[in-house]
Amino acid sequence: MSFLIPAAYAQETAPAAAAPGGEYIQFIFLIGFVVIFYFLIWRPQAKRAKEHKNLLGNLQKGDEVVTSGGIAGRVVKVTDDFVVIEVSDTVELKFQKGAIAATLPKGTLKAI
Repeated sequence: MSFLIPAAYAQETAPAAAAPGGEYIQFIFLIGFVVIFYFLIWRPQAKRAKEHKNLLGNLQKGDEVVTSGGIAGRVVKVTDDFVVIEVSDTVELKFQKGAIAATLPKGTLKAI
């Protein structure tokens, strides 16, 4: 089937001598990748998770919050797994605690 392109074969040569310390270089690269993974990915993610857990643990009635969906409101009731948020005078919505993205400074909802 090689009518148009001739087959290319590698030239047979003597086996190349291994570079001195080649095993150590690979080990150093592996350790370098682990360190980069830790500082660029794992550590910041763990820090964000810890901050979010503290945020959810410190929720109180009267806090002004924003959900992950972008709904802003005032906390009316806090239970173990759910939070009731007052969006307007007559509308209260029930959310899981994990859906709370951030707390707002007091008075932010009045300014909006």
